[in-house]
Amino acid sequence: MMHFSKRCGGVSKGVAVVEGRASGATPLEGLCDSFLTCLAVEEGLSPRTVEAYAGDLRHLRGHLAERSIDRVERVTRHDLSAFSSYLDDRLMAASSRARVLVSARRLMRYAEGLGLVGADPVEALDAPKQGRALPRILRSEETAALIEAARTPDPLGARDVAMLEILYGAGLRVTELVTLPLSAIDRRGRLLRVVGKGRKERVVPMGGIASEAIDVYLAEARPVLLGERPDHDHAVFLTRHGRAMSRQNFFARLRLHARRAGIPSDRVSPHVLRHGFATDLLEGGADLRSIQSMLGHADLSSTEVYTHVSRKRLRETVESRHPRGVGGKR
Repeated sequence: MMHFSKRCGGVSKGVAVVEGRASGATPLEGLCDSFLTCLAVEEGLSPRTVEAYAGDLRHLRGHLAERSIDRVERVTRHDLSAFSSYLDDRLMAASSRARVLVSARRLMRYAEGLGLVGADPVEALDAPKQGRALPRILRSEETAALIEAARTPDPLGARDVAMLEILYGAGLRVTELVTLPLSAIDRRGRLLRVVGKGRKERVVPMGGIASEAIDVYLAEARPVLLGERPDHDHAVFLTRHGRAMSRQNFFARLRLHARRAGIPSDRVSPHVLRHGFATDLLEGGADLRSIQSMLGHADLSSTEVYTHVSRKRLRETVESRHPRGVGGKR
């Protein structure tokens, strides 16, 4: 057993590397387990993200098993160079291949940080750069129609309107939304204290409409949903049974409202509303650094994609509205 002092990509302090998780496990499986533990404990990644890494690394272990390799020390540059072809043989989409290669590269960097492999094999996993797909967004009138479709005269309607207004008006991720605790809301300052990826905290301002929707929900609808039950979860958004909302429940409600609004459900998701928040802020004159802070992006390059969305919208406006555009009069 050894300990280390770097982070996971690098390596993380205080996590022990074990030779295997159970009797019969290979040293490579043990390394993967300690790496996943590092991601969860030291980097604070969500269980869903860690499980995604675990699935990706099963592809790497399968490839290496075909080459009778069960220890990372035996992995060569040639073995890793052949890994991309191994993924191709499984008819994996380019985006999925790229994600798996990122996971494998992080594992190998982790092993390098432990002194188990050199830099040469790791460099063989440099993935080719891909073009980034533009985020899908709704037109502002479609977003308004979606919110209006949720506005039913019952507690669930008030809850759903508040959730949609927060997604569109504050740009939260869906997991941040459904796990939002009551203590996160500063109603006087119209602020939300959000714990995002990597357990990083940020403060996001709420617009007036979102703030009003939250006030109505908390005053009139949440007490009805909670009823006489004890408030164990202290979550802002509750189900009809008085428990914290789940991602799955919210996705189902969102699809219902999309159908009511006449919007194809495959065009609507919580992330689409988050994208709308960022795009509309940019078009309204907000600077990228402010948008980055509100979205909780670690890297500004993740935020810069919205400049391309804004240009695409501008092009569509010119084509549809200008006399010399494809939709204008000649």
